[in-house]
Amino acid sequence: MRHFLEFEKPIAELEGKIEELRRTTDAGGIDVADEVGKLRDKAEALLRQTYAKLSPWQKTLVARHPERPKALDYVRTLITDWTPLAGDRAFADDAAVVAGLGRFRGHAVAVLGTEKGRDTESRVKHNFGMARPEGYRKARRIMEMAGRFGLPIVSFVDTAGAFPGIEAEARGQAEAIARSIEAGLDAPVPFVATIIGEGGSGGAIALAAADRVLMLEHAVYSVISPEGCASILWRDAAQAATAAEALRLTAEDLRKLNLVDAVVPEPLGGAHREPEKMMEAVGDKVWSLLEPLLQLDGATLRARRREKFLEMGRAGVM
Repeated sequence: MRHFLEFEKPIAELEGKIEELRRTTDAGGIDVADEVGKLRDKAEALLRQTYAKLSPWQKTLVARHPERPKALDYVRTLITDWTPLAGDRAFADDAAVVAGLGRFRGHAVAVLGTEKGRDTESRVKHNFGMARPEGYRKARRIMEMAGRFGLPIVSFVDTAGAFPGIEAEARGQAEAIARSIEAGLDAPVPFVATIIGEGGSGGAIALAAADRVLMLEHAVYSVISPEGCASILWRDAAQAATAAEALRLTAEDLRKLNLVDAVVPEPLGGAHREPEKMMEAVGDKVWSLLEPLLQLDGATLRARRREKFLEMGRAGVM
Protein backbone atom coordinates (compact mmCIF):
# COMPACT_ATOMS: atom_id res chain seq x y z
CA MET A 1 0.00 0.00 0.00
CA ARG A 2 1.15 3.51 -0.77
CA HIS A 3 2.31 5.55 2.19
CA PHE A 4 0.56 8.92 2.53
CA LEU A 5 1.84 11.88 4.52
CA GLU A 6 -0.38 13.71 7.00
CA PHE A 7 -1.16 16.59 4.64
CA GLU A 8 -2.03 14.11 1.87
CA LYS A 9 -5.04 12.62 3.70
CA PRO A 10 -7.67 14.12 1.33
CA ILE A 11 -5.73 12.67 -1.61
CA ALA A 12 -5.51 9.31 0.18
CA GLU A 13 -9.28 9.24 0.64
CA LEU A 14 -9.92 9.87 -3.05
CA GLU A 15 -7.39 7.27 -4.18
CA GLY A 16 -8.91 4.83 -1.67
CA LYS A 17 -12.32 5.32 -3.26
CA ILE A 18 -10.83 4.71 -6.70
CA GLU A 19 -9.30 1.45 -5.49
CA GLU A 20 -12.63 0.37 -3.95
CA LEU A 21 -14.42 1.00 -7.26
CA ARG A 22 -11.78 -0.99 -9.12
CA ARG A 23 -12.30 -3.94 -6.77
CA THR A 24 -16.06 -3.65 -7.29
CA THR A 25 -15.53 -3.85 -11.04
CA ASP A 26 -13.25 -6.88 -10.72
CA ALA A 27 -15.63 -8.71 -8.40
CA GLY A 28 -18.99 -8.07 -10.03
CA GLY A 29 -18.25 -6.96 -13.56
CA ILE A 30 -19.96 -3.61 -12.96
CA ASP A 31 -18.81 -0.88 -15.34
CA VAL A 32 -17.77 2.11 -13.24
CA ALA A 33 -15.20 3.51 -15.68
CA ASP A 34 -16.88 6.93 -15.85
CA GLU A 35 -16.99 7.28 -12.09
CA VAL A 36 -13.37 6.13 -11.75
CA GLY A 37 -12.33 8.64 -14.42
CA LYS A 38 -14.04 11.51 -12.59
CA LEU A 39 -12.40 10.55 -9.31
CA ARG A 40 -9.00 10.25 -10.98
CA ASP A 41 -9.33 13.74 -12.43
CA LYS A 42 -10.39 15.07 -9.04
CA ALA A 43 -7.51 13.31 -7.26
CA GLU A 44 -4.98 14.64 -9.78
CA ALA A 45 -6.32 18.18 -9.46
CA LEU A 46 -6.13 17.97 -5.68
CA LEU A 47 -2.61 16.52 -5.86
CA ARG A 48 -1.52 19.32 -8.17
CA GLN A 49 -3.12 21.95 -5.94
CA THR A 50 -1.53 20.51 -2.80
CA TYR A 51 2.00 20.21 -4.21
CA ALA A 52 1.89 23.68 -5.76
CA LYS A 53 1.87 25.30 -2.33
CA LEU A 54 3.91 23.03 -0.04
CA SER A 55 5.37 24.72 3.02
CA PRO A 56 9.07 24.18 3.88
CA TRP A 57 8.03 21.71 6.60
CA GLN A 58 5.83 19.77 4.19
CA LYS A 59 8.73 19.63 1.73
CA THR A 60 10.87 18.25 4.53
CA LEU A 61 8.32 15.48 5.05
CA VAL A 62 8.31 14.72 1.31
CA ALA A 63 12.13 14.62 1.31
CA ARG A 64 11.90 11.99 4.06
CA HIS A 65 9.18 9.93 2.37
CA PRO A 66 9.97 6.23 2.97
CA GLU A 67 9.18 5.31 -0.65
CA ARG A 68 11.44 7.98 -2.14
CA PRO A 69 14.27 6.56 -4.34
CA LYS A 70 17.42 6.00 -2.27
CA ALA A 71 21.10 6.33 -3.21
CA LEU A 72 21.44 2.66 -4.14
CA ASP A 73 18.35 2.95 -6.35
CA TYR A 74 20.11 5.68 -8.33
CA VAL A 75 23.27 3.59 -8.51
CA ARG A 76 21.39 0.55 -9.84
CA THR A 77 19.52 2.65 -12.40
CA LEU A 78 22.25 5.00 -13.62
CA ILE A 79 25.55 3.19 -13.06
CA THR A 80 26.63 0.17 -15.10
CA ASP A 81 29.53 -2.21 -14.34
CA TRP A 82 29.08 -1.29 -10.67
CA THR A 83 31.85 -2.49 -8.36
CA PRO A 84 31.29 -1.57 -4.69
CA LEU A 85 34.30 -0.64 -2.56
CA ALA A 86 34.36 -0.97 1.23
CA GLY A 87 36.33 0.19 4.23
CA ASP A 88 38.35 3.21 5.27
CA ARG A 89 41.62 1.23 5.58
CA ALA A 90 41.85 2.32 9.19
CA PHE A 91 38.95 1.07 11.31
CA ALA A 92 35.94 -0.48 9.58
CA ASP A 93 33.42 -0.27 6.78
CA ASP A 94 30.43 2.03 7.31
CA ALA A 95 27.34 0.91 5.40
CA ALA A 96 25.77 4.39 5.71
CA VAL A 97 28.18 5.55 2.99
CA VAL A 98 28.10 3.50 -0.20
CA ALA A 99 31.01 3.81 -2.59
CA GLY A 100 32.34 2.18 -5.70
CA LEU A 101 33.39 2.40 -9.32
CA GLY A 102 31.29 2.05 -12.43
CA ARG A 103 30.29 3.62 -15.71
CA PHE A 104 27.93 6.54 -16.16
CA ARG A 105 26.83 7.21 -19.74
CA GLY A 106 29.83 5.18 -20.89
CA HIS A 107 32.40 7.04 -18.78
CA ALA A 108 34.26 5.46 -15.85
CA VAL A 109 33.32 7.26 -12.61
CA ALA A 110 33.73 7.03 -8.85
CA VAL A 111 30.39 7.01 -7.04
CA LEU A 112 29.51 7.98 -3.47
CA GLY A 113 26.19 8.06 -1.67
CA THR A 114 24.52 8.11 1.72
CA GLU A 115 22.06 5.25 1.93
CA LYS A 116 19.14 5.30 4.39
CA GLY A 117 17.71 1.87 3.62
CA ARG A 118 14.17 0.96 2.66
CA ASP A 119 12.88 -1.53 5.25
CA THR A 120 13.67 -2.14 8.91
CA GLU A 121 16.54 -4.52 8.22
CA SER A 122 18.26 -2.32 5.65
CA ARG A 123 17.71 0.85 7.69
CA VAL A 124 19.45 -0.71 10.66
CA LYS A 125 22.25 -1.99 8.41
CA HIS A 126 22.81 1.47 6.91
CA ASN A 127 22.23 3.25 10.25
CA PHE A 128 19.41 5.30 8.69
CA GLY A 129 21.97 7.06 6.47
CA MET A 130 23.84 8.60 9.41
CA ALA A 131 27.53 7.99 8.81
CA ARG A 132 30.24 7.46 11.40
CA PRO A 133 33.84 8.69 10.99
CA GLU A 134 34.85 5.58 9.06
CA GLY A 135 32.14 6.40 6.49
CA TYR A 136 33.60 9.83 5.81
CA ARG A 137 37.12 8.39 5.75
CA LYS A 138 35.92 5.88 3.16
CA ALA A 139 34.49 8.75 1.11
CA ARG A 140 37.79 10.59 1.38
CA ARG A 141 39.68 7.47 0.27
CA ILE A 142 37.47 7.07 -2.80
CA MET A 143 37.77 10.76 -3.74
CA GLU A 144 41.56 10.61 -3.47
CA MET A 145 41.60 7.42 -5.54
CA ALA A 146 39.42 9.10 -8.16
CA GLY A 147 41.93 11.94 -8.34
CA ARG A 148 44.85 9.55 -8.84
CA PHE A 149 43.13 7.68 -11.67
CA GLY A 150 41.39 10.64 -13.28
CA LEU A 151 37.85 9.46 -12.55
CA PRO A 152 34.99 11.99 -12.29
CA ILE A 153 33.06 11.80 -9.00
CA VAL A 154 29.28 11.52 -8.77
CA SER A 155 27.52 11.55 -5.40
CA PHE A 156 23.93 11.08 -4.19
CA VAL A 157 23.25 12.65 -0.80
CA ASP A 158 20.37 11.68 1.49
CA THR A 159 21.13 11.98 5.18
CA ALA A 160 19.64 13.64 8.24
CA GLY A 161 23.24 14.29 9.33
CA ALA A 162 26.29 12.55 10.70
CA PHE A 163 25.78 9.98 13.46
CA PRO A 164 25.84 11.86 16.82
CA GLY A 165 26.82 8.93 19.05
CA ILE A 166 29.57 9.04 21.66
CA GLU A 167 31.63 6.42 19.84
CA ALA A 168 31.57 8.52 16.65
CA GLU A 169 32.85 11.55 18.55
CA ALA A 170 35.53 9.40 20.18
CA ARG A 171 36.77 8.30 16.76
CA GLY A 172 37.02 11.85 15.41
CA GLN A 173 33.72 12.61 13.70
CA ALA A 174 34.39 16.32 13.11
CA GLU A 175 37.89 15.70 11.76
CA ALA A 176 36.64 12.97 9.43
CA ILE A 177 33.94 15.24 8.00
CA ALA A 178 36.40 18.11 7.57
CA ARG A 179 38.87 15.85 5.77
CA SER A 180 36.15 14.56 3.46
CA ILE A 181 35.14 18.14 2.58
CA GLU A 182 38.81 18.94 2.00
CA ALA A 183 39.17 15.94 -0.32
CA GLY A 184 36.14 17.08 -2.33
CA LEU A 185 37.44 20.62 -2.69
CA ASP A 186 40.92 19.37 -3.60
CA ALA A 187 39.89 16.70 -6.13
CA PRO A 188 41.57 17.34 -9.53
CA VAL A 189 38.61 15.75 -11.33
CA PRO A 190 35.02 16.81 -12.10
CA PHE A 191 32.63 16.36 -9.18
CA VAL A 192 28.82 16.55 -9.39
CA ALA A 193 26.68 16.03 -6.27
CA THR A 194 22.91 15.60 -6.07
CA ILE A 195 20.78 16.12 -2.96
CA ILE A 196 18.13 13.46 -3.55
CA GLY A 197 16.30 13.72 -0.21
CA GLU A 198 17.64 15.23 2.99
CA GLY A 199 20.90 17.16 2.98
CA GLY A 200 21.61 17.46 6.67
CA SER A 201 24.48 19.45 8.15
CA GLY A 202 28.19 18.67 7.62
CA GLY A 203 27.24 15.06 7.06
CA ALA A 204 25.80 16.11 3.71
CA ILE A 205 28.46 18.68 2.77
CA ALA A 206 31.12 15.99 3.26
CA LEU A 207 29.87 14.37 0.05
CA ALA A 208 28.76 17.55 -1.71
CA ALA A 209 31.75 19.94 -1.84
CA ALA A 210 31.44 19.67 -5.61
CA ASP A 211 31.82 21.65 -8.83
CA ARG A 212 28.07 21.39 -9.38
CA VAL A 213 25.42 20.68 -6.76
CA LEU A 214 21.91 19.68 -7.79
CA MET A 215 18.79 19.39 -5.68
CA LEU A 216 15.56 17.62 -6.38
CA GLU A 217 12.54 19.88 -6.27
CA HIS A 218 11.28 18.59 -2.93
CA ALA A 219 14.67 17.86 -1.36
CA VAL A 220 15.97 19.94 1.57
CA TYR A 221 19.50 21.08 2.44
CA SER A 222 20.32 22.72 5.74
CA VAL A 223 22.90 23.19 8.47
CA ILE A 224 20.59 21.44 10.95
CA SER A 225 17.29 19.59 10.92
CA PRO A 226 14.15 21.62 11.69
CA GLU A 227 13.62 19.55 14.86
CA GLY A 228 17.19 20.15 16.02
CA CYS A 229 16.92 23.88 15.31
CA ALA A 230 13.61 24.10 17.20
CA SER A 231 15.05 22.20 20.17
CA ILE A 232 17.92 24.67 20.42
CA LEU A 233 16.04 27.93 19.80
CA TRP A 234 12.72 27.19 21.48
CA ARG A 235 13.58 24.08 23.51
CA ASP A 236 10.60 22.52 21.79
CA ALA A 237 10.89 20.14 18.81
CA ALA A 238 7.21 20.77 18.12
CA GLN A 239 8.27 24.12 16.65
CA ALA A 240 9.92 22.28 13.75
CA ALA A 241 7.56 23.80 11.15
CA THR A 242 8.50 27.31 12.28
CA ALA A 243 12.18 26.40 12.18
CA ALA A 244 11.86 24.95 8.67
CA GLU A 245 10.41 28.26 7.49
CA ALA A 246 13.30 30.22 8.98
CA LEU A 247 16.07 27.88 7.77
CA ARG A 248 15.32 28.48 4.07
CA LEU A 249 16.12 24.87 3.34
CA THR A 250 14.08 24.28 0.18
CA ALA A 251 15.54 23.88 -3.29
CA GLU A 252 13.79 27.07 -4.41
CA ASP A 253 15.34 29.11 -1.59
CA LEU A 254 18.83 27.68 -2.08
CA ARG A 255 18.77 28.24 -5.82
CA LYS A 256 17.87 31.90 -5.24
CA LEU A 257 20.82 32.15 -2.84
CA ASN A 258 23.12 30.50 -5.42
CA LEU A 259 24.01 27.76 -2.96
CA VAL A 260 22.98 25.08 -5.44
CA ASP A 261 23.47 25.12 -9.19
CA ALA A 262 20.27 23.54 -10.47
CA VAL A 263 16.94 22.12 -9.34
CA VAL A 264 15.54 18.95 -10.92
CA PRO A 265 11.71 18.99 -11.15
CA GLU A 266 9.95 16.03 -9.56
CA PRO A 267 6.93 14.14 -10.92
CA LEU A 268 3.58 15.37 -9.67
CA GLY A 269 3.23 14.18 -6.08
CA GLY A 270 6.95 13.68 -5.50
CA ALA A 271 9.76 11.40 -6.66
CA HIS A 272 8.21 8.38 -4.91
CA ARG A 273 5.22 8.34 -7.27
CA GLU A 274 7.31 7.83 -10.40
CA PRO A 275 10.77 6.74 -9.22
CA GLU A 276 12.05 5.48 -12.58
CA LYS A 277 11.11 8.73 -14.29
CA MET A 278 12.76 10.69 -11.47
CA MET A 279 16.01 8.75 -11.61
CA GLU A 280 16.29 9.10 -15.38
CA ALA A 281 15.70 12.86 -15.09
CA VAL A 282 18.46 13.09 -12.49
CA GLY A 283 20.78 11.11 -14.75
CA ASP A 284 20.11 13.47 -17.66
CA LYS A 285 20.76 16.55 -15.51
CA VAL A 286 23.91 15.15 -13.92
CA TRP A 287 25.30 14.31 -17.34
CA SER A 288 24.44 17.75 -18.76
CA LEU A 289 26.55 19.34 -16.01
CA LEU A 290 29.29 16.73 -15.89
CA GLU A 291 30.04 16.58 -19.61
CA PRO A 292 31.41 20.17 -19.94
CA LEU A 293 33.57 19.65 -16.83
CA LEU A 294 35.31 16.70 -18.48
CA GLN A 295 37.05 19.16 -20.80
CA LEU A 296 38.78 21.02 -17.94
CA ASP A 297 42.15 20.18 -16.38
CA GLY A 298 42.62 19.53 -12.66
CA ALA A 299 44.14 22.91 -11.82
CA THR A 300 41.24 24.76 -13.44
CA LEU A 301 38.65 22.61 -11.70
CA ARG A 302 40.20 23.15 -8.28
CA ALA A 303 40.57 26.89 -8.80
CA ARG A 304 36.95 27.28 -9.95
CA ARG A 305 35.66 25.11 -7.10
CA ARG A 306 37.62 27.14 -4.56
CA GLU A 307 36.28 30.39 -5.97
CA LYS A 308 32.73 29.05 -6.00
CA PHE A 309 32.69 28.34 -2.28
CA LEU A 310 34.61 31.51 -1.37
CA GLU A 311 32.00 33.51 -3.26
CA MET A 312 29.26 32.03 -1.05
CA GLY A 313 31.06 33.47 1.96
CA ARG A 314 31.57 36.86 0.32
CA ALA A 315 27.85 37.02 -0.42
CA GLY A 316 27.17 36.54 3.29
CA VAL A 317 24.96 33.48 2.92
CA MET A 318 27.06 30.86 4.69
